[in-house]
Amino acid sequence: MLILLFAFALVPLILPALVDRWGSRTFLVAAIVPVVAFVHTALQGPRVIEGDIPFETYSWIPNLHIGLSMRMDVLGWVMALIVTGIGALVLLYCRWYFAGKKEGLGLFSAVLLAFAGAMYGLVLTDDIVVLVMLWEVTSVLSYLLIGFYHRRGPSRRAALQALLVTTLGGLVMLIGVVMLVVLYNTTSIDAMLAAGPRFEGDEAFLLNAALVMLLVGALSKSAIFPFHFWLPGAMAAPTPVSAYLHAAAMVKAGIYLIARFAPTFAATEPWRPIVVVLGLFTMLLGGLQALRETDLKRILAFGTVSQLGMLTVVLGWGDRTSALAGLALLVGHALFKSALFLVVGVIDRQLSTRDIAELSGVGRQAPTLATFSIIAIASMAGVAPTIGFVAKEAALTAFLDGDAVVPLIGILLGSALTAAYGIRFVWGAFWTKKDANGAPLPKTEWPDPPIGFMVVPVVLSGLSLLAGFAAPAVDAAFIGYAETAPALEGAKPYHLALWHGWEPALFLSLGSIALGALVFWLARRTGWGSRVLPFTANDVYNAALRGIARASVWTATVTQRGSLPFYVGTIFVVFVAAEATALLASTEWKIAYDAWQSPVQIVVAPIMILAGFVAVRARKRYTGVVLVSVTGLGMVALFATSGAPDLALTQILVETVTLITFALVLRRIPARMGDHNASVLPVLRAVLGIAVGITMAVIALIATGARVADPISDGWADLAYEIGHGKNVVNVTLVDLRGWDTMGELSVLILAATGVASLVFVTNREDKLSQRPSLPTAAIRFRRPLIETADGPRPRTSSTGRSRQAWLVGGQNVRPENRSLMLEVIVRVLFHTIIVVSIYLLFAGHNLPGGGFAGGLVAGMALVMRYVAGGRYELGAAAPTDAGRLLGAGMLIAVGTAVVPLLFGLPPLQSTYWTWDLPIIGEGEFVTSTIFDIGVYLVVIGLVLDVLRSLGAEVDRQTQANRERVGA
Repeated sequence: MLILLFAFALVPLILPALVDRWGSRTFLVAAIVPVVAFVHTALQGPRVIEGDIPFETYSWIPNLHIGLSMRMDVLGWVMALIVTGIGALVLLYCRWYFAGKKEGLGLFSAVLLAFAGAMYGLVLTDDIVVLVMLWEVTSVLSYLLIGFYHRRGPSRRAALQALLVTTLGGLVMLIGVVMLVVLYNTTSIDAMLAAGPRFEGDEAFLLNAALVMLLVGALSKSAIFPFHFWLPGAMAAPTPVSAYLHAAAMVKAGIYLIARFAPTFAATEPWRPIVVVLGLFTMLLGGLQALRETDLKRILAFGTVSQLGMLTVVLGWGDRTSALAGLALLVGHALFKSALFLVVGVIDRQLSTRDIAELSGVGRQAPTLATFSIIAIASMAGVAPTIGFVAKEAALTAFLDGDAVVPLIGILLGSALTAAYGIRFVWGAFWTKKDANGAPLPKTEWPDPPIGFMVVPVVLSGLSLLAGFAAPAVDAAFIGYAETAPALEGAKPYHLALWHGWEPALFLSLGSIALGALVFWLARRTGWGSRVLPFTANDVYNAALRGIARASVWTATVTQRGSLPFYVGTIFVVFVAAEATALLASTEWKIAYDAWQSPVQIVVAPIMILAGFVAVRARKRYTGVVLVSVTGLGMVALFATSGAPDLALTQILVETVTLITFALVLRRIPARMGDHNASVLPVLRAVLGIAVGITMAVIALIATGARVADPISDGWADLAYEIGHGKNVVNVTLVDLRGWDTMGELSVLILAATGVASLVFVTNREDKLSQRPSLPTAAIRFRRPLIETADGPRPRTSSTGRSRQAWLVGGQNVRPENRSLMLEVIVRVLFHTIIVVSIYLLFAGHNLPGGGFAGGLVAGMALVMRYVAGGRYELGAAAPTDAGRLLGAGMLIAVGTAVVPLLFGLPPLQSTYWTWDLPIIGEGEFVTSTIFDIGVYLVVIGLVLDVLRSLGAEVDRQTQANRERVGA
């Protein structure tokens, strides 16, 4: 089972490449995997029926007790047969449905097969956490399938609607799953069901709450009121998607979850009221709406909503007979509804219409299609001898024996509506219509479809009939699931059969069919089609989205005012209010501090304080920036004298890069503060600044005496050496002990770089720095010929006759008055040495001061020097690649080091090491966390490069373009 699950995950990766060569025939290849899975599942049938349950497991996340556990009991076996069998047939059907088309089929075939795999894993997994993961995977993949016609607005809206509704339900279900895991102290579904609802008091309340949340997820997935509206909208998807997702797979996920938990938890307080009330209402609502529709596909869509309501009630009731009836009804629905959807696909493909007003006389021209459609409709309405009849009679018996009056009446009314819209479907698709005068309408010309196109719906419809005759065999196969539910006291065990004699359930079933025929006749006579209510659930959904959008606009208008002082002031006000409240609420303050630990602090601290005061009074922006940097450089001295060389090195590099970034930004804003926009409320700002300073100082003082336990950092030196195999505690902590924190910081760096670049690069971020334009004639005339450049009067050649590459490639594009040849030469000579130093810091950082962050900053400083010396084209020559590639490569490497250990059953970011002792090289050691550090190194370089390209090179380009435009 696990191997098949991996096959479902891997095979879709090759399908897009096959579509380019084979077109729609690629679906035949895609069908191989579900066919193999179906055969494997069918072969397990004897074992499953005898009670020998196949079970496979792989420990995935041991620390959380989460594993890839596959357990095939009777319910899982039946669902796996449905998912793989109908999935294979739908993929075969796609071969003819998409014949002659290639656009989008690569992604579509891959996603459809991956969806089948996700459903296969969902119905067989025994781990409830993995079930939730696969649950959300199906939501995402269904979004892609429903939105296949992505150029059409209705398709995009329907896909988004389905995603939002099912994901919302899935998030609520996740909370319930977490509560269940905590209550039962296991992630095994089988263990939870074996334990049962054994809690009392508060734990019983929590169990009921968890079950309600679980039902929210199931009901939203299976389109039960009030979540029913997404399914009809999803009919914008291609017909094979509707046949598989909305008849046999996705909507069945919620029904499966109800069926899985109902035998054990149906007796709990909230269970039956929820499933019965919402299920019956959905059944009646869907049936009434199906009678109003004129689109064959939407008739089936609302019919599916109605049938899902019936399945919810029958399977959710949770006794032995209803469980047996529900499972038979589940199989029957998968067969007849997928067959009907595929029939609609044939009609739509051949006639390019699904409107019943445009169809007439199709049945006489396509008798085979009409016959098997009638068989499927008969199974849906519960007409003998189909599986639908067998299941419906069993359901009615279950509610009769249990004296469940409300479900019984609701099922009968819903069954009547099912018969009514079933007759309407046959009449609308195949009957010869008449005009107002009673004359037959012209027949719709019917081109015969390919035989292969007809095979799949015929097979599915035929199975609906065959399963009815094989009711005893079906009963023998399904009885194992029914036995998991409690039986009614004193009731005779019920068994599925085509004929039980002249019993009440039979007459009720026949009566509902007769009532349905009467409803159809009345609807035809009266032309009923008006709304019951002045609005629909879809209107409520759209109104909710509009309300959220308007609330977002109002919130953004109030809070996002485009004023940086307002944003910072808001943060500071909240900070002072929150921390001051906490400080004043404290009963006692303990302070334990030393006036100083080193004489250097006595010298450095006053300088930092003085620089801070002067920075506040500075009128020029650059002066203020430099004075603020003095405080940062003071921290370098404090770190260096406190035994933290790593922090000192990183601090000075960060401070330098920050100062350069400020300098780049300040080029585009006025030099003096208040030249354009004078500062407002200076007194209030001063008060707020003083309040923040005092609050932070008090917090720092109180923090010195707030510790009540030994700090965890006391043991980090030993942990760094024993676990991380390094002597540099700071670096090992960043890349190993606290690697997840560093992963998050890398993400923040990438987002910051992307945000800055997006603000500066208005249209695109194409790398144009290495494309050096030719200089204007005037610039050439006044430039002195330089041996180091390649732009002299004659190209210099080497002894081999080939042109020599330019050495100073960027400076020749700088205006002479802005160029310093000495600086260019010095930077060019030192550049590679600095890069080598950065690489040394990268690899030495595990045991010596350095690391990926410091090394990346040093390499970034080398790029800064090239830019300052030679301008943006010199930067392009120094780093002829896009910054985004460095950022992406670095993050990919970092994430890879987190994921790879999972493949070996280890926790993410788990490091290992290798040692060697070679004759010439000597002893050595390599720790895999160094690979993570390489990712950090690349991300930091990418960040600096992105800042230089955006705030430096792109601003230079925009300035030059503006100057040329003004000159012109």
